[in-house]
Amino acid sequence: MQIRFRFRWVPFIATVMVASLGVSLAQWQARRAEQKQSIESKLSLRQHIAPVRLAQANLPPTELEYRRVLLRGAFLPAWTMYLDNRPYNGQAGFYVLTPFKLEGVDRVVTVERGWVPRNPVDRTRLPTTTPVSGQVEIEGTVRSDTGHVMQLGAAPPLQPGAILQNLDVDALAKASGLPLLPLVVQQAGDAADGLVRDWPAPSLGIERHRGYEFQWYALAAMAILFFVVTGFRRGSK
Repeated sequence: MQIRFRFRWVPFIATVMVASLGVSLAQWQARRAEQKQSIESKLSLRQHIAPVRLAQANLPPTELEYRRVLLRGAFLPAWTMYLDNRPYNGQAGFYVLTPFKLEGVDRVVTVERGWVPRNPVDRTRLPTTTPVSGQVEIEGTVRSDTGHVMQLGAAPPLQPGAILQNLDVDALAKASGLPLLPLVVQQAGDAADGLVRDWPAPSLGIERHRGYEFQWYALAAMAILFFVVTGFRRGSK
């Protein structure tokens, strides 16, 4: 029996549309993976640069992100707040946030001081996390924000002692009246305050983008293969 290929316009157009969509989405995932690979390289490089004094660093926030910095000044414990749903080693807890007034300049930076376990009985009971008083010098790493988790319910008003899911630094600056820098510093080192400072590495998801890229290319290839195979089958009949 002679096998021949039977061309049909409708399946052909559908195949072109599906294949084009698959290739387009695969290329988008590839670009995202390359962007995040660049961020990972930047993170690795900046982690090995000597720390700079934040009050003297004449750099935009984007150039400071992931860099180690030195802060000299005093904590403002009245505006301490708590980020909820931040587990550590399987235990529920908070990230403790306290504004830090920089010495010599009229600027304040939000410091993620560390992790503390949550009360297992009363989740609204706040832990005792008084920062070191007076002028201190701390070291940390600059981040653009505190990260984001799924918002459970309506966000509470920004006020001292608030338990939050996520933090908007600009909103905090308006609510507190503090001249906050548009960044966050994750404190490092041991300050003898009982907080855990084992910060998770940024999750860039490069491998996930590579996986999606392969899946979209596979979809495009399968659409073309399906069109060719079904065309030959139609021809054989």
